[in-house]
Amino acid sequence: MSEPTLLKKLVRERGWTYDQFRRAYEMAARDLAATSGEAISTASVEEQTFRRWTSGRVSGLPNRPAPQVLEHMFGCQARLLLRPPSGEHVAVGSRFVPALDESDLAMTARDAAAHAGDAASLSLPDMTLDQLDDDVIALARTYGSTSPVEVYRRAKELLGLSQALLERTQVPRQRTRAYLAAGQASALLSSICFDLGSLPTAVQLSRTAALYGQVIEHGPLQAYAHGALAFLAYWGGRPAEAVRLVQTAQRFGGLGDSAIIRLAVIEGRAYGHLGRQVEAERAVRRALEQNAGTRDELHDDVGGEFGFPADRVAMSNATTYLLLRDADGADEAASSALRLLSAKPADQRPLMTSTQASVDLARARLLRQDLDGAHEALEPVFDVPSEWRGTGALERLAAARAELSRRGFQGSNAASTLGERIEDFIASATAQKLSGAAPLAIEG
Repeated sequence: MSEPTLLKKLVRERGWTYDQFRRAYEMAARDLAATSGEAISTASVEEQTFRRWTSGRVSGLPNRPAPQVLEHMFGCQARLLLRPPSGEHVAVGSRFVPALDESDLAMTARDAAAHAGDAASLSLPDMTLDQLDDDVIALARTYGSTSPVEVYRRAKELLGLSQALLERTQVPRQRTRAYLAAGQASALLSSICFDLGSLPTAVQLSRTAALYGQVIEHGPLQAYAHGALAFLAYWGGRPAEAVRLVQTAQRFGGLGDSAIIRLAVIEGRAYGHLGRQVEAERAVRRALEQNAGTRDELHDDVGGEFGFPADRVAMSNATTYLLLRDADGADEAASSALRLLSAKPADQRPLMTSTQASVDLARARLLRQDLDGAHEALEPVFDVPSEWRGTGALERLAAARAELSRRGFQGSNAASTLGERIEDFIASATAQKLSGAAPLAIEG
């Protein structure tokens, strides 16, 4: 790095402190007085003046006798000494051995102590982070039974709080906890933004979660975020990219059974979008057979939205079978999901999951030309409040509406009536209003 003045460069080459420079300056003044006869033998320099000279904050030349003393010391014009180094002088200093005295060592120790004191003052009460952890866990576990708008509000607050706490601590252990909370809050925000119909925002927030996980080298968080990106990729019409992303997610360390099952389900759906039946069915079987007895702190210990229970596995697999046009497999998986959900207490049934399973059951029946059965499966769906009509359900309903337009249902008043009910349901959904775009066909 270039020095601000030639004087600073020459002082540094000599290894001089201010005290050493002052003594050399006074010696040069006495020597100059002896040779020139000028009465400058008592000339000295204050530390503030020394700092100004070396920092380049001097305009013009200092008062006499300073220019003469400096020129006597260094054999160089004073105007050049007080400017940045250039080719106008011959560098000196190789014959000087840097010197240190006790004042330099003491100053170094004082600077280090001050820095350490500043760092030590930037810490948090552990209870503050304990509360943050509890709040993130509570939101993850109540995600399925909390209004989407409320989930968004709370997750946004938790992300902001996590970021604020990161500014208040330099303790590595505490920063790791705050980064993890920020990553979890970002992941929850991504999920709810998807449910509310904003795919680009969901993608950006999942990338944010992945980056937080990378900062602290947290395998489960990185795997969850990459799995979410894979999920969002096939919803965005990029199933090949989804396969690549889920394979990346599977390589992170420290994953428990729930994480592995979730990624296998996402992989199966991606292959279903690609029409690769063998790979899709293999992934479905792997999700159903995974049982190594391993856990991780995110998918299993926090759980909730980060978990992947059997009802969610069955619901997701039903969609994969539909992509493969396997009506029997889809019917069996969707029915299994609804049975598992009905066995839970009413206040613990995630409404979005049950809605999606019901729509997939209807779609499986439509594949078999069972219009009455499809109508029966959709009846509970039509009672879902507007704010709970997430993107997943709307996309599935759009696919069911498309199925009603196929040849087997043309001319059917019942099919026409059911199609109109689906259109009205979609049009009044909160997610539909937020996105401002019609749902995609889930078959991609």
